[in-house]
Amino acid sequence: MEPERRRIVLAIYYYNVQIISRGDGRSAVAAAAYRSGERIKNEWDGVEHDYSRKTGIAYTTIMLPDNAPSEYQERSALWNAVEDAEKQATAQLAREIVV
Repeated sequence: MEPERRRIVLAIYYYNVQIISRGDGRSAVAAAAYRSGERIKNEWDGVEHDYSRKTGIAYTTIMLPDNAPSEYQERSALWNAVEDAEKQATAQLAREIVV
């Protein structure tokens, strides 16, 4: 009789946090357009970021607190408001957390 074989499965966890900073030449609008696979114009610098042909995006959503303005349900309005609110050239616009 053969001994019982058990399979051990270990999960590999990954965690990464990035700051999207204007000082690094990055844009919150560009990051949002890329992650959502959309075309969004950055009103701060006039650049249109078009990632509408990007594939592999299964689901996107915007989750807002109850007291947030309803126009922020539109991704373009939300991230352009972020860009507009931060005036400094070294502004930290957003944080990306990957778990």
